[in-house]
Amino acid sequence: MRAARRRPPRLLLALALSGLLVQAAAAPREDPSEEAEGPPVAVSRALASTSTAAGEPQRIADPAVLEALPGARYRLELHAPDALQALLIRHLDLARYQHPEGLGAAGFVSRLGAALSPSEAAATGDAADEGPAISAAEIGRLLAAAPAQAAALLETEGYFQARILGEREDDPAGGLPTLRLLVAPGPQARIERLSLRLEGALAEAGEQDSPAGAQAQSRWRRLQARWSLPQGAGFTQAAWAAAKAELLSSLRANGYPSARIAASEARVDAERSTVELSFQVDSGPLFRIGRIRVEGLVRTPEAAALNVRPFPLGSVHAERLLLDYQEALQRVGLYQGVAVELDADPEQADPATLVLRLREQPLKSATLSLGYSTNTGPRFGGDFTHRRPFGQNLVATTRLKFGLLERLASLELLGDPQPKNYRNLLSLQATYLDAAGAITESQRLRVGRSQDSDPIERLYYLELNRSVVRTDSQRSDARALSGNYAWSRREVNNLIFPTQGWAVALEGGGGYAVDADGDRGPFTRVYGRGLWYQPLAGRGGNWFTQFRAEAGQVIKREGLAVPDALLFRVGGDDSVRGYGYQTLGVDRDGATVGGPLMATASAELLRRLDGRWRDWYAAAFLDAGNAGSGWRDLQPAYGYGLGLRWRSPIGPLRIDLAYGEATGSLRLHVNVGVRY
Repeated sequence: MRAARRRPPRLLLALALSGLLVQAAAAPREDPSEEAEGPPVAVSRALASTSTAAGEPQRIADPAVLEALPGARYRLELHAPDALQALLIRHLDLARYQHPEGLGAAGFVSRLGAALSPSEAAATGDAADEGPAISAAEIGRLLAAAPAQAAALLETEGYFQARILGEREDDPAGGLPTLRLLVAPGPQARIERLSLRLEGALAEAGEQDSPAGAQAQSRWRRLQARWSLPQGAGFTQAAWAAAKAELLSSLRANGYPSARIAASEARVDAERSTVELSFQVDSGPLFRIGRIRVEGLVRTPEAAALNVRPFPLGSVHAERLLLDYQEALQRVGLYQGVAVELDADPEQADPATLVLRLREQPLKSATLSLGYSTNTGPRFGGDFTHRRPFGQNLVATTRLKFGLLERLASLELLGDPQPKNYRNLLSLQATYLDAAGAITESQRLRVGRSQDSDPIERLYYLELNRSVVRTDSQRSDARALSGNYAWSRREVNNLIFPTQGWAVALEGGGGYAVDADGDRGPFTRVYGRGLWYQPLAGRGGNWFTQFRAEAGQVIKREGLAVPDALLFRVGGDDSVRGYGYQTLGVDRDGATVGGPLMATASAELLRRLDGRWRDWYAAAFLDAGNAGSGWRDLQPAYGYGLGLRWRSPIGPLRIDLAYGEATGSLRLHVNVGVRY
């Protein structure tokens, strides 16, 4: 408190500051040199003068006070605008000696506002017990060097007329001295002139009188328009480096991976606080992907990786193409690790070589599961996968699931990717379901071909179905052979937790059905499902909406029975909430069985929670829908309620409490993941 009373009045400090100028010329500094990737540039001073006025006096912010640590020999006050305090505290030797890491740990910085993040403040808390012991002469040297050092730091932020004063105040009672650094940065330099020049293959292409030349010219104009440090903007070293890196990155990401900086200069007029920028970039040659080299495979044929390629050979290189290829390889299920890299040798630009570094999945793998579903209750099960059964290029997956109300056994054989990423498949599946008073047993044999070309998936297949449905009074048995086509597309911002975009799934097929009584005939089946995700504008980025609609119909002769697996029932976690799993459909002697048509819709409003709960969302929803025998008789059942969402690593965890209007009861629904 005694030191605070002896502090000079702020007006006197401002007057002293306006009359003194300590320039970096007192301690000459070498200009930083630029590296190839766009680091700090050489700054050439034009018309710089040590007698330059700093313009109108600026208000000095309340100081940041760095209290003395055990073993320290002084306390430090930094009088500078808030926006510059963090920069000076991180890098000034005065601050670094006061705290070994120059970060200002808790209990060490009395006032920094938001200048330092909590992680920075905590990073060196353990080091605060050991302060450096330095001599009085060293303290004097540090104080004398601080103005020049601070001036160099401020120049990186565009302040070339800074007035900086360092002073020392001793404590008459023999306590620690107080060192003060008074900083008036002056005006920030502005970009007065800007020159962007291009050379290399892109420039040469732009000189041609052809559609390709017009395209090259248009691309260079777009790059210039996106330059992030235009005329009139405030100059900082970081912004200058970022603007160059952004332009260079855009060229490298789209056809010119060997692009480099040919020349770069920032000329500073310190007297006028202006900067002239000159930047020249060499695009290098245009790269076209003509060869692919596969590394790391032992038992899996290279053709499987080559057939997944989502672009034709000869395509112009783009980082997006490489990312798409990498994602396609990851979805195949054959590789544990995937890396797709371009050989960026300018001498091998056309054709360029793409290198795939792959690590195979284990030959065999098994998983066990134990869970609970609000749809069908507790369950346990397991999966076993063999990635080369019988020495063939197949992936065999066996799956078992056993629950009180639902059971499943399946075997799937999936071939390695063929050209255009087609894969042959064969699957067998048997299911048991006890729901809404009806027991349904179904068997299915499917033979087909799939194609995954994100964002579009296709599936063509022949299917043989048999279903037996038992109620308290009846038993029905039907079989069907059908040909089917399924198509889906997703355009969402995040596959795991989408908040913007849409998804559509469509299915269609036709076949021939036979029931236990010998009645037979053709049928057609159609189904569609749509999802739409949209954030609400003007709501702080925390409000979101979700909409879902689906409909399906089996078109057949009246009285013809088709397998229940091809019919429709609704209700449950991902359908009409507030009702049990598949409890809405056609009533048969008090039991619910499948109907030939179905329609549902859902609307949700989500609100992201604040602070540490930002991965959680509150939700309100309304569902409606039903399944039945005819459109005129279809009466929607309504369910509505409130819920919570958690953005988990495997998808949204949804916890909903829903009220079923038709039953007059509440029902809890818990589900994980997104069904597209």
